[in-house]
Amino acid sequence: MKMPNNEQSIVDDKKITEYLLSDSHEIGKHKADFFKRFGFDISDIEVLKVSLIQHSKEREIEHTKNTDYGNKYELKCEIQTPDDRNPCIVTVWLIEHDKLNPTLVTAYPAK
Repeated sequence: MKMPNNEQSIVDDKKITEYLLSDSHEIGKHKADFFKRFGFDISDIEVLKVSLIQHSKEREIEHTKNTDYGNKYELKCEIQTPDDRNPCIVTVWLIEHDKLNPTLVTAYPAK
């Protein structure tokens, strides 16, 4: 089953620049190392943003969790990368109560 409203998925620019591709963020720097190995670069964040949104549209829901903030959806497997190696990742999305758009919470390499 696909995530609801996946055609309206949102990835905040700061989620990429200050977290997923940040060399200085305590947790994000490890994710930045991973994503950069596959050709993503902070100089063109749109490439990662488009790939993450595509991931939200194409991947099936692995887990769903109801939280105080809304419903979280965990999606898993290949992401399109600039070098076409397309590793398996996990993305987590949140649809807040009384909202429609899924917003990216995090992304990380799948185990």
